[in-house]
Amino acid sequence: MPQNKDTYFVAVKVFIQNEEGKLLITKDIFNNKWDIPGGRLREVDFDTDLKDVVKRKMQEELGDGFQYELGEVVLFMRHERDEILLSGEKDKRRIFAIGYKGKYLEGDIKLGKNHEKYKWVDLKSFVPEDYFEGGWLKGVKEFQSNFS
Repeated sequence: MPQNKDTYFVAVKVFIQNEEGKLLITKDIFNNKWDIPGGRLREVDFDTDLKDVVKRKMQEELGDGFQYELGEVVLFMRHERDEILLSGEKDKRRIFAIGYKGKYLEGDIKLGKNHEKYKWVDLKSFVPEDYFEGGWLKGVKEFQSNFS
């Protein structure tokens, strides 16, 4: 018997660490939740190289002056959340995310319109459950266990 196929949004996320090994996290202004820099692909990104999509997302979220080195894909995440539509109704969104490793090089962070603050957290003492939930929590914990 055939099963219904699910529909996912696709996102790119970058686990950016500074020279002390601290991880950069950002807080979303719309849902008041902590996040990893990056975001969903747009329709026009279909034929765009994913590294170029990452570059655009980092500029949108962290500003033109933020310099980083993009590493390899280190994990995949699946996250589900409710989003408020323009009509005011809630709709469930499922997101499949590709997680890259990143290294902070230099420059100031200038947050884009979707984030209100950021933090550098120590991966060794950081408690992800205090900041994240769902698939983002699983991804951050996996990153923490592999790279702290």
